[in-house]
Amino acid sequence: MKAWHLPRSGKPAEANRVAFQGGSYSLALTAIVLALLIVVNILVSALPTSLTRYDMSATKLYSITSNTKAVVNALTEDVTIYWIVQSGQEDAVIENLLDKYESLSDHITVVKRNPDVYPTFAEQYTDEEVQNNSLVVECGDRSRYIGYDDIYLQEADLYSYSYNTSFDGEGAITSAIDYVVNEDQPRVYVLEGHGETELPTTFSDQVERDNMELETLSLLTADEVPEDADCVLIYGPSSDISTEEQAMLSDYVSGGGKLLVMAGPTEEDGALAALYGLIEPYGITVTDGIVVEGDREHYAFQAPFALLPDMAESGITDSLIEENYYPILALSQGLTVDTSAASGATVTELLTTSDAAFSKLAGYDMSTYEKEDGDIDGPFTLGVQIDLDSGGQIVWFSSSSFLDDMYNAYSSGANVNLAMNALSSLIGESEAMAIRSKSLNYNYLTISDSASSLLKVVMIGVFPLLYLGIGIGVVLKRKRLQNETV
Repeated sequence: MKAWHLPRSGKPAEANRVAFQGGSYSLALTAIVLALLIVVNILVSALPTSLTRYDMSATKLYSITSNTKAVVNALTEDVTIYWIVQSGQEDAVIENLLDKYESLSDHITVVKRNPDVYPTFAEQYTDEEVQNNSLVVECGDRSRYIGYDDIYLQEADLYSYSYNTSFDGEGAITSAIDYVVNEDQPRVYVLEGHGETELPTTFSDQVERDNMELETLSLLTADEVPEDADCVLIYGPSSDISTEEQAMLSDYVSGGGKLLVMAGPTEEDGALAALYGLIEPYGITVTDGIVVEGDREHYAFQAPFALLPDMAESGITDSLIEENYYPILALSQGLTVDTSAASGATVTELLTTSDAAFSKLAGYDMSTYEKEDGDIDGPFTLGVQIDLDSGGQIVWFSSSSFLDDMYNAYSSGANVNLAMNALSSLIGESEAMAIRSKSLNYNYLTISDSASSLLKVVMIGVFPLLYLGIGIGVVLKRKRLQNETV
């Protein structure tokens, strides 16, 4: 019997050809996409880190402030930042920061110096023991060494018996850049010859870091305040200035000079009459005795003489108010301000006591913090800013002790920051001086046990079961649809 054979159809061959063409197109498209991704990756890697990384930290630890950008963008000379670090020991935060500086300006170059390869490199810049991740900023024949301890700062917190750590990398580097490219730095003259207290180390170190040059000044052997003085600083005198010195300082301020005074009570009432005479023409008088607070919210650690004053908004206090820092003015003398009596000047009350404050006339001989007969009722002013119509300025704090390292530690650095803000404001604060350190202390979220248990149940039990139920539902739905089509 003859077998019948159906003619072969060309459809399988056609289908194979279409499938082959489709596969070729897919392969070509995949190759093009991969090539584009490689090109994009190369282009992105060439971009500066400022465009490829986003800082989500609370203190903007990985960001550069506008102050630094202003300093760096003004550079006209080449600056080299030497990064002294052993291979594999690079600090990630410092590395990120240096990348940002290098990307901001063609005038900045970062060069690594491995101390294992260059063991004597740092000796030409410092006599200190050099730690890993220290820096040297150099421009021409001017340089500044920045130790690792100058980048990561630690301050004692006497309330918690621990240390507060902050990152001052940006402030230290920008200040160093400003120093090496500018030979003329602000000059502050510190008055001497009246038993003045020596400037505390914490404050003087901060002044040096902010590129201010400190010089001593004795008006007993001078005819006037030096012309190159950007500011005159008087700190903790124990005896009065002479009438001749008073006249020289008054003429200096009237001529546009800047004066920062930190003077508190002395053993003898009225011992600084000539010094206080500098502010009397502006409606400010000094009260005898030592100010004691009667309001528990306005003094620290159960010592009514360690005052926590209210701060008025100003360029000097704003940064402290925003960060909830509170300066402590211990052993202060009360100032009373009559703004209507100010002649040729504007007076701003920076720090004030509560209405419950009073001045103990017994002064250092007081035997009780309770108010006694003869004590003078408050409130008082503890800090003033005087802006003269001539351009001169005076900032006056009525305590000789508030810069002491102990009180500064109790205030978590607020006392020194307050004084530095005042000094920087007086000399005409530069961009480099306005950068403050960034805290590295973590703020933890504290929740109750019941809230913790609820979160555990939801995260460990409810969510997994919910996702499992959704998955089972999707699988059953697909099977039902498949059965319906069959």
